Amino acid sequence: MIYITGDIHGDPWRVVKLCRIVSPTPDDVIVLLGDVGANYYGEKKDTPVKAMLDMNDVKILCIHGNHEQRPWNVEGYKLTEWRGGKVWVQEDFPNLLFAKDGEIFDLEGHKCIVIGGAYSVDKFYRLECGYGWWEDEQLSDEIKAYVEKQLSTNAVDIVLSHTCPFKYEPREAFLSGIDQSQVDDSTERWLDTIEERLDYKAWYCGHWHINKRIDRIRFLYDGIEILGEYREET
Repeated sequence: MIYITGDIHGDPWRVVKLCRIVSPTPDDVIVLLGDVGANYYGEKKDTPVKAMLDMNDVKILCIHGNHEQRPWNVEGYKLTEWRGGKVWVQEDFPNLLFAKDGEIFDLEGHKCIVIGGAYSVDKFYRLECGYGWWEDEQLSDEIKAYVEKQLSTNAVDIVLSHTCPFKYEPREAFLSGIDQSQVDDSTERWLDTIEERLDYKAWYCGHWHINKRIDRIRFLYDGIEILGEYREET
């Protein structure tokens, strides 16, 4: 089984509870749709979170969010092949896999492309308070070009992203007190162009802290979906 859920923000108990509910086997996979928080500090402070995520003896595929560092900026990560794509892994935590953006993974016969990153609407608050914020939270032009190249030569069934295409932004989930005119929505607008060119079965995203289905888009926060169970909703 491939289990999909949303942002855990450094709370490994969400995954522990999920494992207690579904009792995954070593052949199963849990997908976290960004803001995992396991690379928040980029140092030993992250170890307890990584250790608890790794101990469940199930592979956890992590999408890059906007409230965490990219693995290549953290010591000890190496790029390796996994299920047809490339992931970043640390030797001490072999079950914790961080997907490279634009890679296409074979998950139980489903071709799944990963597209991480988003803009932090709380950017200035985080900077003012000395909390973690990273300039490369969104996709670079180089990463976008790689995604587009991958899609020009490969058909995919599933999109696993952190944020969503602009046309599907859940406005009911917008945070109060945020001037939306100051929000950088370039990633969502670019995802619109990706969504329009694809013939996909389902698109899973996190980021918005909401559980919702509309058309073929699935927003997940603390909800759980099983890959392959498709149906359109409005």
